[in-house]
Amino acid sequence: MTPENMLDYVEIPAKDPARAKEFFTALFGWKFEDYGPDYCCFHDGRLGGGFRRADVAVATDNGGALLVFYKEDLATASARVAELGGTICRDVFPFPGGRRFHFTDPNGNEYAIWSDK
Repeated sequence: MTPENMLDYVEIPAKDPARAKEFFTALFGWKFEDYGPDYCCFHDGRLGGGFRRADVAVATDNGGALLVFYKEDLATASARVAELGGTICRDVFPFPGGRRFHFTDPNGNEYAIWSDK
């Protein structure tokens, strides 16, 4: 049974859903299911979502929501993002409770990875 009032699914635009699938499989090990060339859904082990073909990108500068992931080792995570074709758009910085960096995926969507270590 799905719990009420909890975030249940996240849908993200992607100019190239196949590229999003490749990037996040390599970065986080997500499992995907394809629904044609314009949509794929994922499950990260806790939350489900999907990438839909769209000619827009999500960024905090244009009012988009920021999806934030957790990894203990930010240096390794940052290097891996860059290795896989992502772009670091804000280097590691402190905030109350930890540190984080922001990056864009190969489709131009902005995300962050944080750590309390």
